[in-house]
Amino acid sequence: MPSLTRAEIAAHPLFPSIEKQIAQHLIGIHLRTPRMSRLKASHRKWLMTQSLFALALRRTPDDPLSGLTATRFVETVMRLGAASRNTATGYLAELVAYKFLRDVPDVPDKRVRVLEATELSLGGMRSWFNGHMACLDRLDGGTREQTSIDHETIFVLAQPRAADMLVDDPLWRDPPDSIGHFLWSDLGGMILHDLVARLDNVDRQAPRVLAGPVTLAELSDVYQVSATNLKRMFKKAETDGLLGWELPRRRGSLWLGQSFLEDYFTWQSAKFAALELAYHEACRELGISAETNVVAA
Repeated sequence: MPSLTRAEIAAHPLFPSIEKQIAQHLIGIHLRTPRMSRLKASHRKWLMTQSLFALALRRTPDDPLSGLTATRFVETVMRLGAASRNTATGYLAELVAYKFLRDVPDVPDKRVRVLEATELSLGGMRSWFNGHMACLDRLDGGTREQTSIDHETIFVLAQPRAADMLVDDPLWRDPPDSIGHFLWSDLGGMILHDLVARLDNVDRQAPRVLAGPVTLAELSDVYQVSATNLKRMFKKAETDGLLGWELPRRRGSLWLGQSFLEDYFTWQSAKFAALELAYHEACRELGISAETNVVAA
């Protein structure tokens, strides 16, 4: 089964539906493990976390100093311009304290601290990956999710490749201004997931799509975002005419404008396309059919 292209994914009639599906999946992860979801809650943290996992998963047993080290991680973050050196170092320390990372034992050079992902964080990232595979399966009737579950090495090979593609993709790395003021804010990505999860039967040609009643107080309570931060996110979008409420004082149903939704869908299609390509490349490397879940002869 050939890989779906970015254009095919973005234009697919079911794309708004799988966007709702992945939004609900990620909200579920957040509700079960809110501390873990914070690792990807802002776009800056998303870039750092995916780069961090890519380094960790590329560790090879024949090179005990390979993989995730503070030096490699800081160099990667600085290259991306995602954060300062101190922020990157502090982020690593935070992940160790939360038991998302741990020291690799018996490293021959005691001057080098090599870190690896714990079962807790690996489980969360696998869930993230397989959730996207399930969505892609809906577009063409594929078996990516089950194949990935049956062959866990697919995730190990695919995540670093997808991460590389995305951090080097200008569209993904620098989201449009229309959605950027949400994504660069802490937990703003979860707020966008929440809005998309409320949508049913999206007409992509309509100037506005209703998301139903939405209150900032509810969003603040569910995602533990300060009211001030939420007001700032929504105020800019309202001022720019990207979204709004049917009634004064943010009452009634919230509507999302066509340009707002299309910018978001286009941006998200970059992620799905990278994961799609990385999945197929991993299957080819392992000699696994991307269609039938059978090891190739």
